[in-house]
Amino acid sequence: MQASGPNSNSADRDAIELEAARLLARLNSAPTAQDEDEIGAWIEADPRHAVAFARAEAAWDAAERLKSAAAEVNLPPLATIVSEEQQRRLSRNIMIAAAVAVALFIVAAIVTVRTFSGIDRYETGVGEIRDIALIDGSTLHLNSDSEAEVRFTDIGRKVRILKGEASFDVAHDKGRPFDVEVRSAIIRAVGTAFNIRMRPSVVELTVTQGTVTVHSGNDVQQQVSAGSGAVIQPRNIALTRLGPKLIDQRTAWRDQMVELDGETIEQAASEFNRYRRAPILIGDTRVSSLRVGGRFRITDSREFLSALQMSLPIRAVNGEDGSVMLLYRDEPDAADNGSGGA
Repeated sequence: MQASGPNSNSADRDAIELEAARLLARLNSAPTAQDEDEIGAWIEADPRHAVAFARAEAAWDAAERLKSAAAEVNLPPLATIVSEEQQRRLSRNIMIAAAVAVALFIVAAIVTVRTFSGIDRYETGVGEIRDIALIDGSTLHLNSDSEAEVRFTDIGRKVRILKGEASFDVAHDKGRPFDVEVRSAIIRAVGTAFNIRMRPSVVELTVTQGTVTVHSGNDVQQQVSAGSGAVIQPRNIALTRLGPKLIDQRTAWRDQMVELDGETIEQAASEFNRYRRAPILIGDTRVSSLRVGGRFRITDSREFLSALQMSLPIRAVNGEDGSVMLLYRDEPDAADNGSGGA
């Protein structure tokens, strides 16, 4: 095995990004069918290529912000800042920098024309779950308070998860890989089913059918097969083996259910709050660590609250705004009622 240092990795990354920009320019110049096939093969060959295209998607926004900022800058006359000789040198440097900026701007524009056209955006409100049939035969399932962008072309299928949680049933199409971008990661599939949840600091992946390739950062890549999952961070992918029970628990929302198996009350309340506009609050630290199990419908948290009060020393207090405060219910002391119990 041949080792490669950080300089080699950096050179590879630069080469890939340059090639992505070149191919995008080629696609924008009346490409032939052969050109499109070759470019599609290049994109499919390595997840790093997909990452390069995903990064290019932000180029236009950055260019627009730069243009707006430049338009608002007012500088004093040049003669009041530098000498005549300095002005001549500065003029030459400005011309060179301007030429580079124009070239980069053109590339950004080409990237934008290619990548931002034909984007469909889907979102759900709090408490809403949607099943969306995509034009390739795949299905996108969006959980509560979630948002995703979908863009299909002749050479690829791309989805970007902006927030929340999504599940995919991917139609098989070997010629067009299905890429899901979430934060800094790209998850690639051809025909498979998987679930992605954006948590505050990590991305949680659950694969229920087939195999996906996860690419995170510049050089981190893992394959995740059905029955397994992964915790994805910018430069780390931690694989986890999942049992059927845990997979069912993670995907219960598809049936509009919350499935609990020994979670703390704090964790359980957090799950239900994903579907409530007025939250369930913990008003006593003694409540937080109590644990609960069961399967409850997400549209009716009253069943969950009733189960808590029946099985645990908890009382629920309703707020005027629809929120619920969970308090610890102190049991009467046996000595106070004269029972003299053990």
